[in-house]
Amino acid sequence: MILEKMGDFFGRRLDEYEAHQLGEIDSAREFYPYTAELLPRDANARVLDLGCGTGLELDFYFSLNKTAHVTGIDLAHEMLARLHDKHGGKSLKLVEGSYFDVPLGENNFDAAVSVESLHHFTQAEKLPLYRKIYLALRDGGYFVLTDYFCDTDEQESFFRRELLRLKSEQGLADGEFYHYDTPLTVPHETEALTLAGFSSVKIDASWGSTHTIVAYK
Repeated sequence: MILEKMGDFFGRRLDEYEAHQLGEIDSAREFYPYTAELLPRDANARVLDLGCGTGLELDFYFSLNKTAHVTGIDLAHEMLARLHDKHGGKSLKLVEGSYFDVPLGENNFDAAVSVESLHHFTQAEKLPLYRKIYLALRDGGYFVLTDYFCDTDEQESFFRRELLRLKSEQGLADGEFYHYDTPLTVPHETEALTLAGFSSVKIDASWGSTHTIVAYK
């Protein structure tokens, strides 16, 4: 397979993205609304969405909390444009860029959420991001992560080796994110969140290899 840069990969697949996510991923029609239901219902709640894409979770969340202020971050300009077309009338701040690089500040959000985005990165890459999310949350805030995970350490290691092999064969430099799934195991994911400072990390729901993890500040 030929690796594509992350933003380019999703930008090229804009027209098929939502149908693929909802039609081809097991239980997606359950876990997108379930994730939205975990986000705060308070008036004017401030929510951070990492890797928001076209906002499939926000389609459900805005129906539950019409006054929420959402900041969405994504690499793909085309995805953000589609999200704006759908929810431009809501309090929605869209940031084109990598959530690893975008400043989040401190004590700015009541909750953060990410759905089907963070399975592309290693634990070492996630640790500083999770610390940044932790600091961006207000006291009592929480992070909702819905994603799919490896069943074993061996699977996790295999996917990582394959990515490195493909990058080497294709002469791709480090420092860029390419679309290739390298999910962690649930224990390694929860360990990263705990090391980042979250006081309580729990699996809230599961659909096969997909889990919703909630991490509380």
